[in-house]
Amino acid sequence: MAVIEPALDRQESGAVSLPEASGAAPRRRWLDWLAGLIVPLALALGWEVAVAQGWANGRLLPPPSRILSTLWGLWRSGDLITHVLATLGRVGLGFLFGVLAGTVLGALTGYLSWARRLLDPTLQALRSIPSIAWVPLFILWFGIFETSKVILIAVGVFFPIYLALSGAILDVDRKLVEVGRIFRLSGPALVWRILLPATLPAYALALRAGLGLGWMFVVAAEFMGASEGLGFLLTDGQMTGQPATILASIVAFAVLGKLTDGLLAALSRPLLRWQDSFKPEG
Repeated sequence: MAVIEPALDRQESGAVSLPEASGAAPRRRWLDWLAGLIVPLALALGWEVAVAQGWANGRLLPPPSRILSTLWGLWRSGDLITHVLATLGRVGLGFLFGVLAGTVLGALTGYLSWARRLLDPTLQALRSIPSIAWVPLFILWFGIFETSKVILIAVGVFFPIYLALSGAILDVDRKLVEVGRIFRLSGPALVWRILLPATLPAYALALRAGLGLGWMFVVAAEFMGASEGLGFLLTDGQMTGQPATILASIVAFAVLGKLTDGLLAALSRPLLRWQDSFKPEG
């Protein structure tokens, strides 16, 4: 049964022999990871040298050594762990609720034409609303505590999941669906044997896109009266005129975003290999 080729890490799937896949793929991932460090390390080293040599003023854009010193100070005081855990908790809850809502509504509008005609125009209109526009409304509805923050993050996560899943279901070859019906597959069996393998690659990619938007939305969420979190740390650095603190929080956002994205990509690989098992031999 032919299905859509996954967009993520296809080079690491069954296209190579088992001995090569077991050894070469992990080594290649490490090489790719090291290659990805070249540009940020080169930029950081260049700016460090420029400030040290007096070629540039490091007051508004501190050198990496000062940013790392700020991060180390926050770590030693325990403030960095407090802020990171607060932000991770909000992103985690928002991601969970956003994925659940996006999956349910995406599957519904993709599978049922009447649901698509009824719901999709409204959801597409809501998608164009900027994240910051929701802030005053959510504050009025849910207050300035955790509920409003989590819901705002969930809104950001929801739309990539919804769009990708709904579109992937619509793009499934109708001939495959008809074959399933000819073989009298039940609704759940049709989903399990045809729709799920065909939509899984797009869904896995949408999860990563949704997580990325969740990290973007958490900054706006933590503007809503937060007393802890990396967004609060960023705002505190602005209010107190400490560029090193602002950049330290930005670096922490980047590192956490990359780590969680890598974790999600690693978790998706077994699912994509399971999806490959539905492809015919040869």
